Amino acid sequence: MGKEKTAVAVYFVSAVRYATAKIPAEYAGTFFCPGDINNTKETEWMKQMEALEKFFKIREKGSTVRTEVIGGLTTFFAMAYIIFVNPNYLSATGMDFHAVMMATTISAAIGTFLTAILANVPFAQAPGMGLNAFFTYTVCFTMGYTWQQALAIVLISGVIFLVVSVSPLRSKLIGAIPACLKSAISAGIGLFICLIGMLNVGLIVATGDGVSAGAYTGLGNLASKPVQLALLGLLITAVLLAFKFKAAIFIGIIITTIIGALPYFGLTVYNADSFSFSVIGETFFAFDFNLLNMGVLSLLTAIISFALVDCFDTVGTLIGTATNAGMTDKNGNLPGGDRALVADAIATCVGSCLGTSTVTTFVESSTGIAEGARTGLSSIVTGILFLLATFLAPIAGMIPSAATTPALIIVGVFMLKGAASSTIHWDDFEEALPCFLTIAMMPFAYSISDGIGFGFISYSIIKLCRGKGKEVQPLVYIISLLFILKYVLAIVGVQ
Repeated sequence: MGKEKTAVAVYFVSAVRYATAKIPAEYAGTFFCPGDINNTKETEWMKQMEALEKFFKIREKGSTVRTEVIGGLTTFFAMAYIIFVNPNYLSATGMDFHAVMMATTISAAIGTFLTAILANVPFAQAPGMGLNAFFTYTVCFTMGYTWQQALAIVLISGVIFLVVSVSPLRSKLIGAIPACLKSAISAGIGLFICLIGMLNVGLIVATGDGVSAGAYTGLGNLASKPVQLALLGLLITAVLLAFKFKAAIFIGIIITTIIGALPYFGLTVYNADSFSFSVIGETFFAFDFNLLNMGVLSLLTAIISFALVDCFDTVGTLIGTATNAGMTDKNGNLPGGDRALVADAIATCVGSCLGTSTVTTFVESSTGIAEGARTGLSSIVTGILFLLATFLAPIAGMIPSAATTPALIIVGVFMLKGAASSTIHWDDFEEALPCFLTIAMMPFAYSISDGIGFGFISYSIIKLCRGKGKEVQPLVYIISLLFILKYVLAIVGVQ
């Protein structure tokens, strides 16, 4: 195991050589670099790289180093916006913008590395959208907690999630989801990630305060330069995919970014923004555990909401994306998915200590998976880029949201096929309504968790009313009751 960990540390430089080199077919998928092909003497470097191959099981999972690197790069570019959007949200509570930015990149890197090493799956983590809005607008502004108290609540919810994820429940949690709902989750996430991209660039606009408050949505301003660049990038990427170009999504992001630098658009810009790394001390372990001054009900509402959303956003992303990519086993479960929950829970605890809201598995990971990433090696690449972004945030910020929007829309197209899966019997209303609610609520409520909640609750109630309660696993009933409790607490809390 020591060699494997050493190999991870030296991976990035060698991986870049692979990603840019033309390797003869007979060496494809091996760990010989072009300069060493005629050298029959095995070197220590080659031993380390072989150890890396064994650790991540790259060939066994049908991938190559080059594919994993491209997948990791694509995932990072698709979710790099969080580096700036998250501190934008949280700084409204009085938190230091740059401290939150550092907490965001470091917690994202730690969570993504943990996912790679513990679970060997190509998923990345970062402070979640929606959860940061809940942190700011609900917990702080509506409930009245300070940001220090809100961080303490995030830590408590993370510890609860961690306890659940290391218990026997973790292996049963994913397996308990009915097959039809797994397919519906995949399709719902497809629409959700498409909406994220369209909202980020302004192609679709939502009324109300905050990105998740869109009671009404409408077409954005087509004269807007970001919208025009996103549509152009969408066409470019679509054509590349139609011609079956490898790494089409990644190439599309790069081409769109370059076009965005043209004077007409002026969207690809370098904004130097220097700051001291000591600023993270402003939020580091800045907890305030005096939490009962707002009442027990408010505290329970906040804790349960954070824990449930974190857990089922992660479960939904893992299952939905893996199902669409054919990464699940014969029972529809993702190998290593239960360990990914542990990584997510630890990352949330670490993130709260650093000074950010709940860290969760990002649905944008599906962009890298669409490029063929299948192992944790892709996550290692993404994690390294997040660490580099800690020092080179202005460079990471050069990728405009208009360049990543096409990737999110196209991944949405790929994932929507879950709605046509043979596991969903649309002529059977016992399944049709729960699956429809699962698909519809994710984009409409701007929440993967709420989509799962409505799907589980309706599935359980309909089965019970039909006298088929024994067909539903006990854990599904427990999860449904937890969601009902969450919604009841929200209703009571509002009143």
